[in-house]
Amino acid sequence: MEVAKKAEVEAKKIRTPKGHFVVYVGIEMRRFVVPMSYLKNPTFQRLLEKAADEHGFDNPDGIVLPCDASTFQGLIAF
Repeated sequence: MEVAKKAEVEAKKIRTPKGHFVVYVGIEMRRFVVPMSYLKNPTFQRLLEKAADEHGFDNPDGIVLPCDASTFQGLIAF
């Protein structure tokens, strides 16, 4: 099973809490559940813009951020 399909199957098993959304990070497609309030952070907004540039807005894999998991974890530590 390819990575994207596996991530999709796993994502369907886990419900996202209200007020949060899911992003996938890095080649390994690590799943992060982040609060909607992150959408107000300028650094996070730039990362979303890069994701849109690379993958478009209708990516069947969901929101895939163009960075590795450790970089993303540093970003969300704000």
